[in-house]
Amino acid sequence: MIRSFSLTDIGKKRKLNQDFVYVSEKPVGNLPNVFVVADGMGGHNAGDYASKCTVETMVREIRGSFEKNPVRILGKAIRAANDQIRRRAREDESLYGMGTTVVAATCLGHYLQVANVGDSRLYIINDEIRQITRDHSLVEEMVRMGGIDRNAARNHPDKNIITRAVGALDTVEIDFFHEELRPGDLVLMCSDGLTNMLEDEEIGMILRERISIEERAEKLVEAANNNGGKDNIAVILIDVFAKE
Repeated sequence: MIRSFSLTDIGKKRKLNQDFVYVSEKPVGNLPNVFVVADGMGGHNAGDYASKCTVETMVREIRGSFEKNPVRILGKAIRAANDQIRRRAREDESLYGMGTTVVAATCLGHYLQVANVGDSRLYIINDEIRQITRDHSLVEEMVRMGGIDRNAARNHPDKNIITRAVGALDTVEIDFFHEELRPGDLVLMCSDGLTNMLEDEEIGMILRERISIEERAEKLVEAANNNGGKDNIAVILIDVFAKE
């Protein structure tokens, strides 16, 4: 039995919450369940509009899709959201330049299908914590090219510059990941408001505590805020093999 819990928090520094989450443990269209985190960007209310519009467009597209392949379903939904954000930004100059990250997942029995654009993340936690998605960010590109190491990347002044976003260009490039799940695995999806405030090992320690997933999600948000809470925080936890 699948169990999940989601939470967003404005953090301690921002005046607007531009993070948006969607959780359905029940089927949406031809997908058995759907989970989405979007972290919007843009001036005034454009960022929160971008994240909410993206998620709502995706859910509508997934619900109406005749496709059976989850990669095709998620890919078409994200591309439709990209088109919608581009169109709205052209129509309303107050929304010009808006965009959003998106990480989406569906659990298919013992498998997890993931789609990602930007630097919101998906992790699988068991005895260790593994980041499944790859950040589409300037600093991550520098790490991959060997320009800087992982420790320097955490405090780099350009770490918030992302290289891909829904709404940034007329076409959106999406990464897909297919992971096998095993008993005891916990899935975490989150915005960078969590991962910029907490090291992976700190996240893993909280998520291995023997408390409910609701309490674990709340502890993650509390810890991120205690470390500065410099951004909005979004968290989805999915216990794929939850006992009744």
